[in-house]
Amino acid sequence: MSSLAQHKFPLNPHHGTATRGRFLLCNTRVYCSSTTTTTAATKLRSDAKQLIIEPQLESSKPLVVTSTTITNPPSSNDPSLQSTWSHRAWVAAGCTTVLVSLAKCISQSAILRVWFEPVLAGWIGYILADLGSGVYHWAIDNYGDGSTPVFGSQIEAFQGHHKWPWTITRRQFANNLHALARAVTFTVLPIELVCNDPSLLGFVGVCSGCIMFSQQFHAWAHGTKSRLPPLVLALQDAGVLVSRSQHAAHHKPPYNDNYCIVSGAWNEFLDEHKVFQVLEMILYFKLGVRPRSWSEPNSEWLEEVEVSSQISAQ
Repeated sequence: MSSLAQHKFPLNPHHGTATRGRFLLCNTRVYCSSTTTTTAATKLRSDAKQLIIEPQLESSKPLVVTSTTITNPPSSNDPSLQSTWSHRAWVAAGCTTVLVSLAKCISQSAILRVWFEPVLAGWIGYILADLGSGVYHWAIDNYGDGSTPVFGSQIEAFQGHHKWPWTITRRQFANNLHALARAVTFTVLPIELVCNDPSLLGFVGVCSGCIMFSQQFHAWAHGTKSRLPPLVLALQDAGVLVSRSQHAAHHKPPYNDNYCIVSGAWNEFLDEHKVFQVLEMILYFKLGVRPRSWSEPNSEWLEEVEVSSQISAQ
């Protein structure tokens, strides 16, 4: 019997590689047959074939990134949109804290007969509250998730809001404000207990009040003119509160501007000078963290009209 094997290098049985050249073949299939001579005693199937070494590459398993997302929008009577007694208690505590700070400011201003400094301090508090709302809004829009300590629930809520913006108009008052009211209570109460400076009290009272109610201003920015109180419409048109048209730009491509939700006074400056884009680049190069606005520019955003028709059909 003669054998024909058309392979230049013998295989190493331990490593599955050719001994000369040292190249590696993964998951090698070897098909071997021989050319045989047939005699009368034995008839073997003869088929002249070559020794074929067929390398097969192992397919790598795809990296699957899972996330917990809500597949359906909440209905108008969803419990997650309703206020609880705990929510109402925190909002009451926050409002009381802010009112006490402002009342104490007015009282001290009357005693000391100084009015310009407290008023100026209150105006500065109002301006900085708008800036603070923008920075906070940008941060939770772009970083973290539902498992992030302390801020996880707010991050998850804002992501749901971006997918279904109309939900904020269905949230009850205390449900919408309780998280910020809790933060204001713990922050402002110690200050007003130890401070009698009318300027500081004016700044703290106005700033904390605007921050606490920023979510309500935000909800009004998603409302329709026919459903908003005339006073709110007048304040929006005057630029005292963030307008509907200005905040609507935040929910349109490229979804990375108009973050401020108190008055929106800072939006033009921050967007024109690309302040948040610069911060995103710094965080990316320093920490390697990509903001969501880089990877989710094509998310589906539901319009108020579409959702309203869906709700009315339920």
